[in-house]
Amino acid sequence: MHHIISVTVENKFGVLSRIAGLFAGRGYNIGSLAVGPTEKEDISTIVLTVSGDDKIIEQVIKQLNRLIDVIKVVDLTEKEIVKRELLLIKISAEHTTKRSELFQICEVFKSKIVGITNKNVIIELSGAPAKIDAFINIMRPYGILEVSRTGLIALAR
Repeated sequence: MHHIISVTVENKFGVLSRIAGLFAGRGYNIGSLAVGPTEKEDISTIVLTVSGDDKIIEQVIKQLNRLIDVIKVVDLTEKEIVKRELLLIKISAEHTTKRSELFQICEVFKSKIVGITNKNVIIELSGAPAKIDAFINIMRPYGILEVSRTGLIALAR
């Protein structure tokens, strides 16, 4: 099962490295990881997704809580949350007919064209992971040249 874990930490050098090291040292794979400052400059939030059964996740949370710069660890998996990702995707668009189709799809998904050349279009989309996945699947026939995703960010309601 995928778990979404939010870790509030002191914004200090090496904290992220220690957290990633905890996972690597125990052979746990991090599915996604997003880090950013909070409303307080000296505090950051790390949101990560991890696969594992409840027992493994319980151990991970206990181990995270033992780290010095960790303030709070919350498993958001069973909570009511808002979750989002950001996607930048570069699509081949050498044919003008292709471009008009791409623009129509972008309208449907409420995405933005953020870059355009004679050869490609760069599109920005934010939303729930399922929406991002659906958009990528729809774009495959047009020729995906490059994809960059932020990873999941989440807040409990």
